[in-house]
Amino acid sequence: MQSSDLSLCASNPALTRGRRYLEAPAPTRTEYQRDRDRIVHSTAFRRLVYKTQVFLNHEGDLFRTRLTHSLEVAQLGRSIARSLRINEDLVEAISLAHDLGHTPFGHAGQDALHGCMVEYGGFEHNLQSLRVVDCLEERYPQYDGLNLTFETREGILKHCSRIHAQQLEVAEPHGVGGRFLRREQPSLEAQLCNLADEIAYNAHDIDDGVRSGLITLVQLREVPLFDQYRATAQAEYPDLAQPSRERRLLFEAIRRMLSAQVYDVIAATQSALLLYAPASADEVRKSPPLVHFSDAMREHSKVLKQFLFKHLYRHPQVMETTGRAQEIVRDLFAAYFAAPQEMKAAFAQQALAGDASVRARAVADFIAGMTDRFAAREHERLTGRRLLDG
Repeated sequence: MQSSDLSLCASNPALTRGRRYLEAPAPTRTEYQRDRDRIVHSTAFRRLVYKTQVFLNHEGDLFRTRLTHSLEVAQLGRSIARSLRINEDLVEAISLAHDLGHTPFGHAGQDALHGCMVEYGGFEHNLQSLRVVDCLEERYPQYDGLNLTFETREGILKHCSRIHAQQLEVAEPHGVGGRFLRREQPSLEAQLCNLADEIAYNAHDIDDGVRSGLITLVQLREVPLFDQYRATAQAEYPDLAQPSRERRLLFEAIRRMLSAQVYDVIAATQSALLLYAPASADEVRKSPPLVHFSDAMREHSKVLKQFLFKHLYRHPQVMETTGRAQEIVRDLFAAYFAAPQEMKAAFAQQALAGDASVRARAVADFIAGMTDRFAAREHERLTGRRLLDG
């Protein structure tokens, strides 16, 4: 989509707030296309292929990883962005970068690392994703990080505690932390990525949950959002009721559910844009949230999330595995904090150059950047115990 085809309230790359370090424009790419390309070529992006969503990396080859999840978010985001006439390239850049700061072992690893870091400012994966693109990537001779545009960085920082927002504002006045202090919204593109993230993980967690055998199509009948599309698909194709075609029935129901959610977001957002009529990207920031579900779809999505929490995320088999994963993260943090020289040289040097808070943050950076299998191998090397197979 050309800039001339964008809505007035979309983020226009020609009007970007710019990068922290001044660079000449690229001759053949917009600023947001350039951001996307830098993200795709980053080391942190490649690591996502071996980072967990729900099922740990060793549990199967076909379960989603952070990488496949990010690609699905980008696909959904671009589809919706095109209909809303907002910037597809910015949506894709934010979608591909939004999980770069996630720890190994999914939310279990994040919770464990936050517990280790409570005395040192805590650990927030959105803030860590920003740290990755601002500081931790080492690709360019003239600066640390990827030097992304303000709008991409704003979208990456989906959530942020007030104290961290204040720290960001001190370090970068009028930067990406300011909106949390002013209680403003991010761009439409960032708002869309937040919702596309939710749509994607709800759908693929149904798929992975059934594939794993931890939830069944029979159980899913208690979820109206899913079961209405399962029923209509089965009525249209009666042979899908055969056990041998259950996977096709599951895929068709999920496909229809995804389509319904996409169309719902488009319609609800178009109505909100007509109501509030923002005439620029900056007016979007001063408006209420504009990209959203209808009330009915929001309630359906809530029921689905409650089902997944009860039957999948808190399933005894998942809890047992993630408990061992959390033990790995806690043991690694203790070992590296006591002996920083066990880390890679750059992190060890940082850890030994400051006080306990500096040391803890260097350890957290090192652990957060690990893949599942590297963390498991390091734990076995340092403790002599194997807690996870693979």
